[in-house]
Amino acid sequence: MDFEPVDDDAESQQGEPEVQGNCKACSGCQKFHLTVSKWMLPEHSRDTYLERANCIPPPIFIILISIAEVAVFIYYAYWMTDKQLITLDEGIWNSPFTYRPDKRQEAWRFSSYMLVYAGVQHILGNVFLQLLLGIQLELVHKGLRVGLVYIAGVIAGSLASSIFDPLIALVGASGGVYALIGGYFMNVIVNFDKMIPLFGVFRLLSIVAIVGTDVGFALYRRFLSNAVGHSVSFVAHIGGGLAGMTIGYVVFSSYNQSLVKDPRFWICIVAYVVCFLFAVLFNIFLSPAS
Repeated sequence: MDFEPVDDDAESQQGEPEVQGNCKACSGCQKFHLTVSKWMLPEHSRDTYLERANCIPPPIFIILISIAEVAVFIYYAYWMTDKQLITLDEGIWNSPFTYRPDKRQEAWRFSSYMLVYAGVQHILGNVFLQLLLGIQLELVHKGLRVGLVYIAGVIAGSLASSIFDPLIALVGASGGVYALIGGYFMNVIVNFDKMIPLFGVFRLLSIVAIVGTDVGFALYRRFLSNAVGHSVSFVAHIGGGLAGMTIGYVVFSSYNQSLVKDPRFWICIVAYVVCFLFAVLFNIFLSPAS
């Protein structure tokens, strides 16, 4: 009986995951993309992601928004003040970017406040979180979707603050950061049964620890700190988180699917628009800051 010769290379390739062989990323990035797929996607979507994974284009949105925030912070910290890095001083308070209740008729402030920060610890925390989570999300979902969730969180944060903490100023991109966290958190919850249990628990505990620490610090800065300077609202964390747990969840759970064909997306958009209009009317007619 004749036997066909066995190709040792072919046999060794059979032991390798096929998706890694089809990955479009450079060889140095393949392991990174494999790790990203495990953190960001349920198991049934990972093969598709790895087949399409590419290092080009890089996650431009989250990197550019982080550079813009750092650049504005450096400008106000070094050129507009006496190198004050800790408290919200008059330079930032008088910035055209800062959301101020008495200036809320300047509508751009409801989004531009994300560019200014109350101090070095504030910007370091936010930029670290948005780069840590945002780069991975953007590699998977691309800049348009991540940008949609981020900006929705920024606007939701300022509108929520204008209603529930109406006399307090607002700075920092916590609304956008918490929108990313909220969307990711909901996907971890929904897909928990598809994960290795220990891995899923670790992700949940990591999110809870990060959010708990950051919100605790924000509450301390808002109510207990005796530091010199103006108070800063913490409500943007909650508003951004809720935007992420609705719009962000739908966007991040629809990998490789069209959002316009997903009824959940339109339900979230309608709910968001209703809340947006309510907040606008509240600010015009009912706000105690008037």
